[in-house]
Amino acid sequence: MIRNKKVIVVLSLVLIMALGLVGCDGGDNDTADKGTVEILYVEWACASATSHIMADILENKMGYNVELTPVTAAVMYEGLSNGNGDVTLCTWLPVTHGEYMQNIEGTVEDLGPNMEDAKIGLVVPEYVTIDSIEEMNDVKDKFNGEIIGIDPGAGIMQCCEQALDDYNLDYSLVEGSDATMVAALKSAIDNDEWVAVTGWTPHWKFARWDLKYLEDPELSFGEAETINTVVRNGLKEDIPEVYEVLNNFFWTTDDLGSAMVMATEDGATAASAASKWVEENEELVNSWLPEEYK
Repeated sequence: MIRNKKVIVVLSLVLIMALGLVGCDGGDNDTADKGTVEILYVEWACASATSHIMADILENKMGYNVELTPVTAAVMYEGLSNGNGDVTLCTWLPVTHGEYMQNIEGTVEDLGPNMEDAKIGLVVPEYVTIDSIEEMNDVKDKFNGEIIGIDPGAGIMQCCEQALDDYNLDYSLVEGSDATMVAALKSAIDNDEWVAVTGWTPHWKFARWDLKYLEDPELSFGEAETINTVVRNGLKEDIPEVYEVLNNFFWTTDDLGSAMVMATEDGATAASAASKWVEENEELVNSWLPEEYK
């Protein structure tokens, strides 16, 4: 009996030591040693989908902790400039966020486009019978004298204010958010009513409804834009492999469009949609990853 007790004690100690070693090692995806990457984004559908996908990659493919912080555009750029955030993946250039970038020039690093052929402007349902912003004053009553916007201070809102001046529009620009803009659009379409909203491509609403941009001959909203990845100064030296994947990151409007549609499916969350998209696009994701994580 004593011998058996000694055997049990020895085996128990071996087991405890083994568990301790496993706990100390943590495997390749141990986030405790790798630190945290903070992604700043504005709660637009495109920015949310992009940021959650990158978070999923950094966490589940590379083993980092990731903090996703939704903020206003102004706070996003201030955070990158002062080092309170590491990266944003949703800088629209040259027009939409051009002024923000000018204000923090030299304090951040622009890694260049992660997407091309982006666009902003005034968007209406396809059944609206005008085709240009120039015609809006003639049908003011049909639009209730309103343009439905998003969060105040957003670059597209500044462009819309410019359009009000350029076309001498007798309209009010209604502030809100991406969500309230989409809700107003849906309500109008459900009731076959006219509505004009601040819109951008890529956005899942174009997959959901038949929509069109109103022509903008004055170019108040600019021409085609790129969506760029911008990081804080020093990220390359501090976390080189994270810098590498961010620098490699590039996709198409179709790629992002499919991600945004997944996020609108019944029961989906931004995180679950991101995980599903990463799983279904392994080849593209691997093209962004450092070699050792492929």
